[in-house]
Amino acid sequence: MKQPNKDWKEVILPNEEEIFKKYSDRFIQLQRKKNAEHGRGRGLHRKQILALTASLEIKKDIPDYAKVGLFAKPNTYSTHIRLSNGGMDRKADTVPDIRGFAIKVLGVNGEGALGGKTNSQDFLLINHSTFSLPDFESFIKLVLALGNGIGSLFSYLISTYGFIGAIKKMGDTVKTMGKPFSGFATESFHSAAPISAGDYAIKVRLQPTKTEAPKKKESWAIDFRDHLKNGDITYDLQIQFFVDDATTPIENPTIEWPESQSPFITVGRLTVSMQDVDLENSSEFAKEINLAKFDPWNALIEHKPLGQIMRARKHYYFLSQKERE
Repeated sequence: MKQPNKDWKEVILPNEEEIFKKYSDRFIQLQRKKNAEHGRGRGLHRKQILALTASLEIKKDIPDYAKVGLFAKPNTYSTHIRLSNGGMDRKADTVPDIRGFAIKVLGVNGEGALGGKTNSQDFLLINHSTFSLPDFESFIKLVLALGNGIGSLFSYLISTYGFIGAIKKMGDTVKTMGKPFSGFATESFHSAAPISAGDYAIKVRLQPTKTEAPKKKESWAIDFRDHLKNGDITYDLQIQFFVDDATTPIENPTIEWPESQSPFITVGRLTVSMQDVDLENSSEFAKEINLAKFDPWNALIEHKPLGQIMRARKHYYFLSQKERE
């Protein structure tokens, strides 16, 4: 096991902003196309599964080096939660997809990562511990191809990897999207890319306190409601520290940070208590959450997002949010 290390750095390409802007128009046109099909909505994670309230208790007994930003002192915060499927479409829950768990911690007060003050801290988590591609340009090309259908995806893969390579990459994509999922109450969720923790760099994990074997459900909202009928649903909020460039890279989100070298530390407990579960997302609260901005850059300056994928998200989340206004 290695010790947390402050000697991390971001590597920003000289033409990075040009790369981000290169795909902006295509991304917005695809979002508009999906708006025409489904109504105005997000570019990704369009389908809201549930809108929920929860409380986040920050623990007292955590290491001193972890006591920074949101974790600086014991406290209990109200939170809003948006559970979602990851795609650009509003497909049935039985269709393989990435699953998203977005948390907005309320009642925060501090300097924001985007400048000025912030009164909330967002964590955007997915049911994968890594991203499938190492850089933004590869990632956005895949997103755009996926958004235009299987034919577009396969054409892109052939042009990029050749026919044999395309078959393999298609299999990898299906495997990623079709990862077994046990449900939002029992699955682990990850930041996948790092954020800062003051002078340190960390990844974030939400670890359920109960688990069950993966199984396919017709409705993940109903599954969550059924779990909630049996009592509070709780998760440990955990962080994992950068230790060195080779073991815990900042700029390559395809590499999993090994727990054997950098174990997770529990810094809080998220509790979803009994409440009305709006399966149709028709209540005023559910509509409010569906319209709300959940953004990894809506963060305290101590928890600034790190790495190229996160820097690209600053650009593309802003574009997507403007398109929804």
